[in-house]
Amino acid sequence: MRTLGVISDTHGVVRPDVSAVFRAVDGIVHAGDVGVDSVLDELAALAPLTAVKGNTDTHGRAAGLAAVQILEWAGLSIAVVHDLSRFDVERDAGPGVSVVVFGHSHRAEVTWRGGRVFFNPGSAGPRRFGLPNTVGLLTVDARGMPHPEVVELGRV
Repeated sequence: MRTLGVISDTHGVVRPDVSAVFRAVDGIVHAGDVGVDSVLDELAALAPLTAVKGNTDTHGRAAGLAAVQILEWAGLSIAVVHDLSRFDVERDAGPGVSVVVFGHSHRAEVTWRGGRVFFNPGSAGPRRFGLPNTVGLLTVDARGMPHPEVVELGRV
């Protein structure tokens, strides 16, 4: 089994408990609204990092990130995007995508549609909209099945 740490909407903050949740992950994806360069540095120090640009990423290295990344990981094709409403899986990623990781809403969500999992880890940055701070873990079992999990920060 392999596990991917999934994070979004950090807005310049990496909470101390993120490293505890991600301590044994094999890779990390950041679904945009990174904030400052140090967020990318801190996450990359934990595991190999793939990140996309969010709507607030207008400065630093995050401003130069791609809007969509397609990651081949543990036998799955994973699309990473910030704003799902601006993304069409078939047009922007293709039929082979098994998992779509997204952010933007700050609300954690796991939805299965058309044989794909759509996974928003919620927001790991400054608390907004009365929502808890969360990250995600995406474990892929020996059969190649994805198992998404939302982890509330502050309860680790």
